[in-house]
Amino acid sequence: MSVPLLTVSPDFPNDHIAGWFVFNTWLQKRLGQRVHLELYPDFQSQREAIGRGEIDLIYCNPFDAAALVREHGFQAVAAPLATPDEAVVAVAAASAVQCVEDLQPGTRVAMTADPDVNMVGKIMLEPADLDVANTVPVPCASYVLVAKRLMRGEADVGFFLKDAFEALSPVIRKELRPLVISEISVIRHVFLVGPRCREMAEPLLQALLSMNVPDSADHRVLEGLALRGWEATQAEDTEFMIDLMDTLLD
Repeated sequence: MSVPLLTVSPDFPNDHIAGWFVFNTWLQKRLGQRVHLELYPDFQSQREAIGRGEIDLIYCNPFDAAALVREHGFQAVAAPLATPDEAVVAVAAASAVQCVEDLQPGTRVAMTADPDVNMVGKIMLEPADLDVANTVPVPCASYVLVAKRLMRGEADVGFFLKDAFEALSPVIRKELRPLVISEISVIRHVFLVGPRCREMAEPLLQALLSMNVPDSADHRVLEGLALRGWEATQAEDTEFMIDLMDTLLD
């Protein structure tokens, strides 16, 4: 078998890039085999690589996990401990908007290409009777740029992954104000293994679980990823999450 290719959903802060390379080095040593880490600059280029069948291992957002499991035959192995994918709808601190219902048609919405965050964010705008037809999207390459759009008055409201919002610098967070934070709790990133690497599923799971030991060298690798640990994921857990997202999208 050729060297497996590992990638990560491109929705993590830039200061985690080095952490993922450290993780990949650790993973190769733990598994006793080479693994190539490829970080894509955006969702589109990553999905094109998936479409070409280049990806073998992926830590991905729940939206893409649905397609990978159902259309590409990937298997969920693990999920991060106590790290659900919650979304934040925020405005500039000085905004006159005090609640979602204050938003009006024509609202400019700053958002990244993170599909699950955008899905949840749009659901949280529904109390204002806002949808794709009566809002103006303001595409941004990162959550920092979403924040800057709000701070500069170039957008009225912004969608953030909760973890990304909390990872913003205190100076930036001071200039923003959350309107609403989701509490879905069961939508989260997952670590998937592709069909070419089925035999890696169990060794990979055991390697990830070994990181849960407090104060161990393995656990310290997680610090660069802002993760607390891992737990095994059963097929039915993943199917439930996918079904829930299908329901939310309807």
